Amino acid sequence: MAGISPSRRVRKTPFSEAVEAAGVKGYTVYNHMLLPTFFETVEADCHHLKRHVQLWDVSCERQISIKGPDARKLVQLMTPRDLNNLSTDRCFYAPVVDQNGGMINDPVLLRPAEDEFWFSIADSDLSLWASALASAYSFEVEVTEPDVSPLAVQGPRADDLMARVFGDEIRDLGFFRCRYLPFEGQNFLVARSGWSKQGGFEIYVAGTEYGMSLWNALESAGKDLNVRAGCPNNIERIESGLLSYGSDMTRENSPFECGLGKYVNDSQLDNCIGGDALANERDKGTQRMVRPLELSGEIGPCTSVWPLVAGGKEVGKIASAVFSPDFAINVAIGMVDQSHWDAGTKIEVETEYGVRSATVKDKFWN
Repeated sequence: MAGISPSRRVRKTPFSEAVEAAGVKGYTVYNHMLLPTFFETVEADCHHLKRHVQLWDVSCERQISIKGPDARKLVQLMTPRDLNNLSTDRCFYAPVVDQNGGMINDPVLLRPAEDEFWFSIADSDLSLWASALASAYSFEVEVTEPDVSPLAVQGPRADDLMARVFGDEIRDLGFFRCRYLPFEGQNFLVARSGWSKQGGFEIYVAGTEYGMSLWNALESAGKDLNVRAGCPNNIERIESGLLSYGSDMTRENSPFECGLGKYVNDSQLDNCIGGDALANERDKGTQRMVRPLELSGEIGPCTSVWPLVAGGKEVGKIASAVFSPDFAINVAIGMVDQSHWDAGTKIEVETEYGVRSATVKDKFWN
């Protein structure tokens, strides 16, 4: 496959020097920024992630800052999740929807200050939507993309590595909790979060100039922990049921369809964009939903949408599938119609490698 041509439209990151030195073998473009996709092989990277600790350059998880007297009003308008309990030491998974209840983004929401919120976003231009709403409602806010680049530390030895650099207090940080911690005269917001089920942290590095210093400190402190560069791993995330916006879910899907109904709070449906559509779906019932599936036969990379078919009729689609070495099966994430979403249901999937059988499972593997 051809490489990515350099361009001002595709930005490097504060950690690109380290990523290149670590021998990155693949990139994708995410929020107009480089995102590594594998280093050794996807399979070897997955094995290492599950056993050791990795440093992930996830600068592409850009922060959309909403700051000002009306910041909370605008943020609450954008999501059906009740934000009343979002304090400065917590982060919330907060789906953002459009006027039809369709998913625009599935960010992590942080509150670095009382009058400021950060949407740590998936791959879409959320700042345009936020700016449009701020203008339409005449909110007194500033919508910006600050110079903040997340560095993730993921894997079962993440606590040990982080404690060596930030102190043992990091071990007491609860899941989706965050706090400012000092590093070389700076204070970085650190959250126990990340796009894997192996455990870890995300460090919100404020200031491009501090990126390599932090990377080098973590790399040096973790030599005996077998630390190395890594990245979000397609095998591990499908095994774990971690959805990828733009693949497993798009603007055509509601939070209910994406299995995110617990983040749609009835108390907020009168207060958010898309609330009427979500209330209607809640009352009538969801007609399709994300499901784990096991596929038969040999498959290659899933580079297009694979239709799920039963009786000659399409009953869903798969956008993420991969062979899992640990479970010795093909694992997949599909959007499946209600008529065929029960665990144990067998359907067919049309792939570029031929027709395969698919079985709906009751839960994901990790």
